[in-house]
Amino acid sequence: MKDYMRERILEIAEYIISTKATVRQAAKVFGVSKSTVHKDMTERLVEINPEKAKLVKEVLEFNKAERHIRGGRATRRKYLKLN
Repeated sequence: MKDYMRERILEIAEYIISTKATVRQAAKVFGVSKSTVHKDMTERLVEINPEKAKLVKEVLEFNKAERHIRGGRATRRKYLKLN
C-alpha cells in the first residue's frame, strides 16, 4: 500500500470516529468517492490499524441503522417547504 493511501485512510478514520460522520460526509470533506471511503474503511483500515477499524465499524453500523430515520426526516422537511 502506498504512503499517501495509508495517510488518507488514517485521516478519514480519525475524522469518522471524532465526528460520527457518514461515508458521504467523509467523502465530501476529503474529496474522494463514497466507494473509496467505504473500501478504505471496511477493507484497508483493518490491515493498517485493527483497533481503529473496530471503532469506525461501530460508527458506520450506527449510521446504517439510523439511515431510514434520516431519510424520513428529509422527506418531511421537503414537503413542509412545498406548502
